[in-house]
Amino acid sequence: MNIGELLTSIIPKNRIKDRLIDVVAYASDAGFYHLTPKAVVQPVSVDEIIALFKFSHQHQVPLTFRTGGTSLSGQSITDGILVDLSQYWNKVKVENNGAQVRVQPGVIGAAVNNYLKSYGKKIGPDPSSINSAMMGGILSNNSSGMCCGVHHNSYHTTQYIRFILPNGKTFSTETQADYERFQLECPDIYATLKSLREHVLANQELFDIIRHKYQTKNTVGYSVNSFVDFEHPLDILAHLLIGGEGTLGFIAEAVMNTVDDYREKSTTLLYFPNIYEACKAIVPLTDTGAEAVELMDRASLRSIEDIKGVPDILKTLPEPAAALLIEYQADSKEELEQKINQFLELSADLSLLSPAVFTTVPAEQAFLWTLRKGMFPSVGAVRASGSTVILEDIAFPVHTLGDAILDLQKLFKAYDYSNAIIFGHAKDGNIHFVVTQSFSTPTEVERYDRFLKDVVTLVVDKYKGTLKAEHGTGRNMAPFIATEWGNDIYEIMKQLKQVVDPCNLLNPGVIINENKKAHITHLKDLPTVEQEVDKCMECGYCEHVCPSRNLTLTPRQRIVVRRELHTLKKKGKKADYDTLLEQYQYDGLDTCAVDGSCASACPVDINTGDLVKRLRRENHSDFANNVALQLAKNFGITSSATEFAVKAANGLNQVFGKNTTVKITKVLRNIVPATPLWSNQIKTTGNIQSKYVKSTAEDAVVYMPTCISRMMGGPAISGKKNMIDTIASISAKVGISFIIPEKIASLCCGQMFSSKGYQKAFTFAANQSIEQIWLESKQGKLPVMLDVSSCTHTLQESRKYLTEENRQRLDAMRIIDSIDYIDEFIIPRAKLQRKKKNIVLHPVCSLKKMGLNAKFNKVAAFFAEQVTVPFNANCCGMAGDRGFLFPELTHSAAEMEAKEVNASGFFDGYYSSSKTCEMSLSDAVGKNYESIVYLVDDCL
Repeated sequence: MNIGELLTSIIPKNRIKDRLIDVVAYASDAGFYHLTPKAVVQPVSVDEIIALFKFSHQHQVPLTFRTGGTSLSGQSITDGILVDLSQYWNKVKVENNGAQVRVQPGVIGAAVNNYLKSYGKKIGPDPSSINSAMMGGILSNNSSGMCCGVHHNSYHTTQYIRFILPNGKTFSTETQADYERFQLECPDIYATLKSLREHVLANQELFDIIRHKYQTKNTVGYSVNSFVDFEHPLDILAHLLIGGEGTLGFIAEAVMNTVDDYREKSTTLLYFPNIYEACKAIVPLTDTGAEAVELMDRASLRSIEDIKGVPDILKTLPEPAAALLIEYQADSKEELEQKINQFLELSADLSLLSPAVFTTVPAEQAFLWTLRKGMFPSVGAVRASGSTVILEDIAFPVHTLGDAILDLQKLFKAYDYSNAIIFGHAKDGNIHFVVTQSFSTPTEVERYDRFLKDVVTLVVDKYKGTLKAEHGTGRNMAPFIATEWGNDIYEIMKQLKQVVDPCNLLNPGVIINENKKAHITHLKDLPTVEQEVDKCMECGYCEHVCPSRNLTLTPRQRIVVRRELHTLKKKGKKADYDTLLEQYQYDGLDTCAVDGSCASACPVDINTGDLVKRLRRENHSDFANNVALQLAKNFGITSSATEFAVKAANGLNQVFGKNTTVKITKVLRNIVPATPLWSNQIKTTGNIQSKYVKSTAEDAVVYMPTCISRMMGGPAISGKKNMIDTIASISAKVGISFIIPEKIASLCCGQMFSSKGYQKAFTFAANQSIEQIWLESKQGKLPVMLDVSSCTHTLQESRKYLTEENRQRLDAMRIIDSIDYIDEFIIPRAKLQRKKKNIVLHPVCSLKKMGLNAKFNKVAAFFAEQVTVPFNANCCGMAGDRGFLFPELTHSAAEMEAKEVNASGFFDGYYSSSKTCEMSLSDAVGKNYESIVYLVDDCL
């Protein structure tokens, strides 16, 4: 009996993942190590965690806890049981008017800050991965980040903690009785901690080393400062868990003290002739009150200089140049101005290549921070195919930083790391450096081994720095803990691990590891597979926005599995290859929404949806492609047939009850799984041709009603107008006329064919549409408006599938969304009859990709007094018809957003800009979502 089957005695089968595709998908995290788990489990309660500890000891199988998997040093992988906490451990509760926040390990750091935003507070740790990293990892790695320094990291801001030890005992520092109970129930651990503290206090040299080492960022080994900061063994152990990387116990809950989230911020990039001059500016800038001082060398700047929107100066900087991203923060504009004035007084003494240009515009500030936070993955994207990305995290005394970096750059040259980059939190002397290399040969592995040992010597012996400032020890620096701390303190750490986890079953090999080659063991192989895959370095930044993340695979996991398929094929493991390929059909292809949300979160714009579209395309037979092409060529007939089917289905509901068609399609799906599930949100539109076709020269726009609106754009609520009539209504109210193309019945943007991978059909549909609207728009003189955002985006991005003539036509035309139409044509002429009080929006994926989110919010704010956009408003998973075929995808994707919306109370309206997404959200939330054009019509 395998581990997965044994685990069913304590965890339900539906929360045990032990298929080949499951263990392959979880074998990687953001680091450069790789271990395949025996099974992945998803517990939901403390009782199940305790049962897992007992199971681990009974069967002598290791346990490793994992949340976001963004750790970089091998902390969240295992060849035992991987405990995935990302789905069921995400509760947050703000307490004491925002002064504290109670969190579970599976909630994303940025989500916690969103809860705290209205209180003017945030958590202290602010790692660059905060939009993806979860609190379990943030606590277990003692995360810090951009602005928090050494005083507001996880260790110093954790007030209370509830945890479970490997022996199954649960304690909380919030419960006074647990202090006495800890001594009674864990006498060995209590006595050892008490003895170790007494040993440290009695040895002045050890005491001084600990105090000195934590004056800078330091996450090497266990947080031994707890032995001098706390007296009671329970408090000591609780803070050893912070930074303990999941090797001492399970953190079930923590109460964190929050810090001020300053209202006013001003940000700039400063450019220096070389990195030494930039380092000389760090202390003076810190003295003026800069909250953040982020260093970037020329190579790191080069990795981002081609990103759209970066300052033009980046491409013209001299080769030795460097930059500092600085930000001032304050509670008031007056205080912020004082800090900026202090900078201006100082600036004349700085060796700047150009004057500082500050911005207080949130979007511009966010973009600068996105550039800085995305440097690590950006380098990963431009590395040589087949090579691995290695990010090291070190810190030096600030006054030595310039010299230390110059020495580090000499090591890069000595070991032929020509593409190495340096960036980091210069204010704290904390820098990250990234190198890329292959681990495919013993020579390459040996090169890295020698290089890392020279780095250890440089950091520890020459500059008295620290080998891990904030990323945790992991497997990467485990062999060098004694080198940094000395044998006496390392022995303390070993005694700690031995008494708490005597069987060494909790995340073994992390922190305490007797293998002196642990840093070059279990290295990750990143084989050359295909263009979309090869750019990815598995950082995991994409996962939190993926609609299938809690159902099947995330974008990162889709890529990890593709790499494993390549490896299995290369090794000739046909049985495993066939099994994995078969499982990939549903997990990897069928349940991917191909919405492209992953690209919006990815620092290097990898769109896994494009990969999936290509794979779907390659899976289609010639016969299937030809059928799709004929449907596109005869789209008028296709459209009529679909409209007839919609009428028939609605007719069944009218005669036999409103859920009749839903019940019928559910039964049919049991027989033929490819049967789409009916939604009662689908209504017919009726004939539009004779009502609105016009051709006068004064027409303001060409209106191309999408096939979705033509076939199923009827209102879900009886008595309302359909989409096309509503567009006509708002246009008439402000005196705008429009043209509907004469051949509209045969036109389609092609999105339905594109998402399924029918390229020939999509190519035909897109070209036909461009040809027709070119004529209707008077050769590009009139803008062309579509009423579904995903269709607008499809036509806007169709260029590479067009003929050369149609490419020129597309370039000459302006294709706009209904959001643009309302903003540019309706609002300037609008006379409001009323405003709605409180509405909620769902911004669809295509709005984000078109850069229309801000305009969407602006339009909504014109017609409503209060506009809410849920924090969890990500892709709903509908993806055109994907939600009809795989309704479990939309259910999973929209669950968090629906909970958030319903927890916020009642709204006067629920709006989006895509019919199918409105169907999905209506079903999930239990309220009627409709196009924002209905809001406009109601208020004009």
